Amino acid sequence: MRLLIVEDDDALGQGLRSHLASQGYAVDLATNGIDGAHLGATEPYDAVVLDLGLPGKPGLAVLRDWRAAGNRVPVLVLTARDGWAERVEGLQAGADDYLGKPFHMEELVARIQALLRRAAPAQAPQLQVGKWRLDEGRQRLVDADGREQTLTATEFRLLRYFMRHPDVVHSKSHLAEHVYDFDAERDSNVIEVYVCRLRILLGNERIETRRGQGYLFRGQS
Repeated sequence: MRLLIVEDDDALGQGLRSHLASQGYAVDLATNGIDGAHLGATEPYDAVVLDLGLPGKPGLAVLRDWRAAGNRVPVLVLTARDGWAERVEGLQAGADDYLGKPFHMEELVARIQALLRRAAPAQAPQLQVGKWRLDEGRQRLVDADGREQTLTATEFRLLRYFMRHPDVVHSKSHLAEHVYDFDAERDSNVIEVYVCRLRILLGNERIETRRGQGYLFRGQS
């Protein structure tokens, strides 16, 4: 899952990026409204964390432009704790949620996870396939007997995206766009390697190859 943070406070922005990356997300950071507006309009993000007080272009203007263009990406707005008027304006402009500053990282992560659950076709509180449950907090697969299977960072991001979007054909390039951040070298052919690894864990029948189209992850147990 790929996130965009638009935050002009460098320390806060870098802290958010580092923490969310440690939670298994691919994360891009923009430090002004102009760059943030461009990235949000041209890159396929799964969710955005948007500060309202941005240089170059205010956060509300960024959000309104995205919504006017039909961009429905889930947006979590960051506001000053006492900025109730900003919160109202943000929600009216199309924000999906808001969080007052200062905040706890754990709450921000929980709110992002809630946005992703609501936006994705698979909305179950737990991601489960066959005997395996995906533990998002620990980034591991756990079976019914409590046995665990570790995953690499990329395996985890790819499997989580598959499990959030089951029974849909995804091209390799589409998967690469949601698994890697903007600065990563997105070789879509490498996706084949990680798909093979997931098949070893979950069974060959779980991920179907559609020649000339991509992959379909079967969500039925």
